[in-house]
Amino acid sequence: MTTPVKDTAAAESARPDFSRNANQAATAPAYLSVYDLHAYYGESYIVQGVNFNVHEGEILALLGRNGAGKTSTLRAIARLDNPQVTHGEIWLDHQPLHRMKSHEASQAGLSLVPEDRRIIPGLTVEENIQLAQIAPPIGWSLERIYELFPRLGERRKQEGVTLSGGEQQMLSIGRALARDIKVLLLDEPYEGLAPVIVDEIEKTLNIIKQQGITTILVEQNAVRALKLADRAVILESGEVVFDGTADEVLHNEQLRHDYLAI
Repeated sequence: MTTPVKDTAAAESARPDFSRNANQAATAPAYLSVYDLHAYYGESYIVQGVNFNVHEGEILALLGRNGAGKTSTLRAIARLDNPQVTHGEIWLDHQPLHRMKSHEASQAGLSLVPEDRRIIPGLTVEENIQLAQIAPPIGWSLERIYELFPRLGERRKQEGVTLSGGEQQMLSIGRALARDIKVLLLDEPYEGLAPVIVDEIEKTLNIIKQQGITTILVEQNAVRALKLADRAVILESGEVVFDGTADEVLHNEQLRHDYLAI
């Protein structure tokens, strides 16, 4: 495997510049910065020099066609073993996530809700949430999570894997909030859900935003994601081809046609 080689001086000058609040969108100081990220699955070069910034309390839609590298980018940010990051930097609130293992990134305030939701069999709704609170940092209380998701409160003693798809998604998000998080990474949260449940999830994400939590949303339902998001980054073959406001994408038919097929 060949790791991309970068000119040192150029790399230093292009790094996230927190002292001057530099950021690509130029609308607010960067909170999470992904700089020149490269990652592989074995010999497959998946994430190819991705750069973007997210602002505190913002919802960013990370979009692209199937195979564009969206999920791989989320997993790389979360510091999972696959894909393997070979180059690049990830900064969260001045903390170098790229130097951390996944559990350390979690302790630093990053939480990934994967597409398969990872509900633990044999545990009730409440036990799934409590398990997330075994070690610090502790986030929202059970009562606060049930206030956000009343259905979970009603089903607290029910085995988690027996919930409906929408309820399992609520449980996955609630379990993430049980930790003291700064950034929530959501991979295909609308997958397989009825529109009325998607509406409920979106209301929840807006409430989470009001609490100051930053969200990166990967979603195939690009129109729904764009209507929810503040900004959008579009990937094509593992590279960023657009970084701007969600409204720009919604109102640019050519851009949507070229990179999102909508």
